[in-house]
Amino acid sequence: MYAIEFLPSAKKELSQLDRVIQKQLKEKIILLATDPEKLKNNIKALKGEYSGKFRLRVRDYRVIFRITEEKILITIIRIGHRKEVY
Repeated sequence: MYAIEFLPSAKKELSQLDRVIQKQLKEKIILLATDPEKLKNNIKALKGEYSGKFRLRVRDYRVIFRITEEKILITIIRIGHRKEVY
């Protein structure tokens, strides 16, 4: 199981979303930390500016994160609508 850490900007982005979307995103982030295999079809490694990071797809929203294996840590970098997050 991974620990979850939010960058302050990601926490702010999450808090500005609709409560229903917030709940869905939080559930998927918890699942990402506990059993990422269940989300393998919704996780993709990113390229270019976001090289070394991943995205989690939740409906029309994206969670950009990085994994630090040494610390068993997932850091949430950005959260937003797919049109705005990249």
